Amino acid sequence: MPPEPLLTTENNIDSHKNMEKADLVEPKLVGDVDVKSDVANEKMGLKQKITLWNGVTLIVGTIIGSGIFVSPKGVLMETGSVGLCLVVWCACGLISLIGALCYAELGTTITRSGGDYAYIREAFGPLMAFLQLWVNLIVIRPTAQAIVALTFAYYMLQPIFPDCNPPQVATRLLAALCISTLTFVNAMSVRAATRIQDIFTAAKLLALVIIILTGVVLIAKGSVEHLNTAFEDTNLSVGKISLAFYSGLFAYAGWNFLNFVTEEMIDPYKNLPRAIYISIPLVTMVYVLVNVAYFTAMSPQEMMTSYATAVTFGQNVFGIAAAIIPIFVALSTFGGVNGLLFTSGRLCFVGAREGQLPGIMAMISVTRHTPLPAILFTGGLSIVMLISDNIYSLINYLSFTQWLSVGGSIAGMVVLRFTRPEMKRPIKMPLVIPFLFLAIVLFLLIVPLVAAPYDTGMGVLIVFSGVPVYILGVVWKNKPKAFQDMMMSLTVMGQKTMGVSPTEDQKEI
Repeated sequence: MPPEPLLTTENNIDSHKNMEKADLVEPKLVGDVDVKSDVANEKMGLKQKITLWNGVTLIVGTIIGSGIFVSPKGVLMETGSVGLCLVVWCACGLISLIGALCYAELGTTITRSGGDYAYIREAFGPLMAFLQLWVNLIVIRPTAQAIVALTFAYYMLQPIFPDCNPPQVATRLLAALCISTLTFVNAMSVRAATRIQDIFTAAKLLALVIIILTGVVLIAKGSVEHLNTAFEDTNLSVGKISLAFYSGLFAYAGWNFLNFVTEEMIDPYKNLPRAIYISIPLVTMVYVLVNVAYFTAMSPQEMMTSYATAVTFGQNVFGIAAAIIPIFVALSTFGGVNGLLFTSGRLCFVGAREGQLPGIMAMISVTRHTPLPAILFTGGLSIVMLISDNIYSLINYLSFTQWLSVGGSIAGMVVLRFTRPEMKRPIKMPLVIPFLFLAIVLFLLIVPLVAAPYDTGMGVLIVFSGVPVYILGVVWKNKPKAFQDMMMSLTVMGQKTMGVSPTEDQKEI
């Protein structure tokens, strides 16, 4: 499985002083784009359009990508037995729920969009926040989106090429079409993007329900051989079990993505925690039951040699109808790309609104109320990543930094309890919960340091490569006037071309 705002005043574009600061243009310039007066006079900003159901489907749809269909064998290979494998899947769901409870407090305390970026900035300042933004926006998110899109393309083309791998060119072109289509949808309408997420989440859940019900039928027929000997050949090595948890938790990645769009939720104080409480147990139950179903139709040895577990399951059970499984995997990954693009665009938008990215990225379509430039940027960068042959290695390098980011957010939550006790906290978890989760994160950070020091070192190196970028792009305010004029011209041209404007609460840097 592939596998992360503040008050402001208007900017005066006639002032070179303000040009130095943020290269932002005040909303009235959008009149040059021939925007209707009633739209131009409307308060600019992200609109609250995400319902509780949209929130549930965003979390579920982002977590459930291709992993549960393609390679649950990762956990099995490390545990050695069916029984311990299922225990690890349950435990990974519990760990994800503990982390999500912490994020429920964070999301209702700091209600700005941006997720980890917003929380780390609040607790540890702009440099640490920028490093989190840098590694997520420039590498992790685009490469993850590219990989999920490639998986979509592979399974869409598999029925056409049943006896061999699809041509690489065709796979990449279809992946690019997938990203381009979803980038367009996300740029045009929040409602359409969430509607797609709803539909494709329902489709992937339908596929998983079919697998689960098939497993129930097989159990009723007596196909319980591998379940009766569930703990045979169990491997109790601490190192192996830790790697099994790492693989399992990677399949749960995305449980914190709703926090990236908090500002767009209807009644976030109620709906954010409710969406979390519904989604994580639902995904955990589905993951465990699907794995049980797999073991009714194939042996552990067969699963460990299978490239795509669900496809092998379908071939063993459905016969000629097995072709439906690749289609369902493709639908699942299509929804996964949509969820990644939706949240990645908001991360880019918030980073720019905080003055750590070019000001044009913090602007909103005056007619669509979507962060149009930010979405186009992240979608375009994802397509560029399709050119690389090394994106899978890049994701491996940065798995470490993803947990570092999550750990930083939870650590920030604890720090803010003591440094900002006056903050309004509609949800307040007992401190034992974040401390327990931090212990788990620490374990997950130590394991790759020992097991894969090269990959971990590369991840850390990529993170700190953002330091000189931060110094040159953010800290250095007195840039040459020629550069400032060029950025202002590009900003104005971008506004006129895309019909975008700063939000009402754009921060003055």
